[in-house]
Amino acid sequence: MPSPEEASTSTAPPSTFESLGLIDPLLEALKQMNFKTPTEIQTAALPPALEGRDIIGVASTGSGKTAAFALPILQKLWEEPKGLFAVVLAPTRELAYQISQHFEGLGAAMGVRCATIVGGMDDRMTQAVTLAKKPHVIVATPGRLNDHLENTKGFSLRNLQFLVMDEADRLLDLDFGPIIDKILKVIPKERTTYLFSATMTTKVAKLQRASLSNPVRVEVSEKYSTVSTLLQYYLFIPLVQKDVHLIYLANSLAQNSIIVFTRTVHDAQRLSIILRTLGFPAVPLHGQLSQSARLGALAKFKSGGRRVLVATDVASRGLDIPSVDVVINYDIPTHSKDYIHRVGRTARAGRSGKSVTLVTQYDVELIQRIEAVIEKKMELWPTDAEEIALLRERVDEAGRMATNEMKDQNAGKGRKRRRNDGGGGRDDMDRDDDVVEAGMPKKKSKGRR
Repeated sequence: MPSPEEASTSTAPPSTFESLGLIDPLLEALKQMNFKTPTEIQTAALPPALEGRDIIGVASTGSGKTAAFALPILQKLWEEPKGLFAVVLAPTRELAYQISQHFEGLGAAMGVRCATIVGGMDDRMTQAVTLAKKPHVIVATPGRLNDHLENTKGFSLRNLQFLVMDEADRLLDLDFGPIIDKILKVIPKERTTYLFSATMTTKVAKLQRASLSNPVRVEVSEKYSTVSTLLQYYLFIPLVQKDVHLIYLANSLAQNSIIVFTRTVHDAQRLSIILRTLGFPAVPLHGQLSQSARLGALAKFKSGGRRVLVATDVASRGLDIPSVDVVINYDIPTHSKDYIHRVGRTARAGRSGKSVTLVTQYDVELIQRIEAVIEKKMELWPTDAEEIALLRERVDEAGRMATNEMKDQNAGKGRKRRRNDGGGGRDDMDRDDDVVEAGMPKKKSKGRR
């Protein structure tokens, strides 16, 4: 198997979308969406993609990779309009919705019809009806797409022209590999395939060999790094004082938009209740919320209606939340690359931003490992011991209230579940990153009896 060709990312004169060979309807849409100049990944990927080549794109979140794969697909669709033209596989539901919005925005002048096919919503029938209308582009999580391929009468992808696997490393981290293999068996071998990944793992390389033909490799992020406009701080504190220090930070950064990252769903829910109790407009985002609640949480945060988003790692990759001022790591992620994806939510597109990581006595080794990978030492965030002492009693009280509220919520959910439960089945394959991160037992998330 020959190794992929490398496409140079160092073009001498700065490219324009016109010079890359895009057609007028797409140039008009780019103007409407305020895309002025192509990003590095777009400059590197578009010329070979427009020539019809398979592409491996190694690029991090926020690099503009969605447009890098959407534009060549839409250009080809303009030349050969037909239904069920392209499928994009994404690891999470939020990312799938976001990619769909990109396609609809860029294809507005062409009347592109896009369907988002994800699990977590009990509307297989509605989705089946949508698929029967043969949308041009399907953006899907692998579990639900495979479910329709196996069970929805009359639905097939035998005329598919394009397959995109976005965030391929995350797709494979989430054990979607066997399902992707099934999908690859029922789509045409003669197709164009794009594989985009933030990291090039051995699993991704194996998937590339199985699914791409003579690809061009475009790479704009050769090693893990954080941008120079990001100021990175840490707070060294005892474990029992994490909550009060989080509130202290929220207080001193009250005018900023903040994402707080937690390792578990439980903490995301608990901290959002504590923050709200103490007057901070916070909203949680995690995989155990219903799909409409998750989209609602994102919409509120994006519009500025809520200033604090408390999220598990479901939000650390691929979500385009443009104006985040501060990222707070309530828990340190186990993998350094997850730290980089989390703090990549701020200081995007040349803007400045801050990240603050809470470090307890048990986290010293993790933080040293992260500093070694990013080749930077974090600075100590200044604190006011007196102010923290004054906050402690109120925070403890809010913590007790949050625990009671969650007990009540869980009791209510238990009763509802016993009434409604029909089993999760294949849809649980569309679980999100945070369900894995939280180490939640799979039995619970499958058919609960």
